[in-house]
Amino acid sequence: MNIFDLAGAPAEPSRALCSRKACRADAAWQLLWNNPKIHTPERRKIWLACPEHRAWLEDYLQTRGLWKETVPLSNAGVAGRAG
Repeated sequence: MNIFDLAGAPAEPSRALCSRKACRADAAWQLLWNNPKIHTPERRKIWLACPEHRAWLEDYLQTRGLWKETVPLSNAGVAGRAG
């Protein structure tokens, strides 16, 4: 027995989840953004959005001048919350 056996099996496989606070829905969109005060112009941060919260998250980023674009989520290599 090793220390990792004590933790048990993972609760759930990694999923791409919406970045909206308290939302546990599967993400369908990537919202690409950056903060020009701290990021280089080519840098893109990613928030994930479910269909229900896409507009809310886009509006949040647009209001602050951070939003760059929204693209469909491709499941290749994206899991969990991004930020």
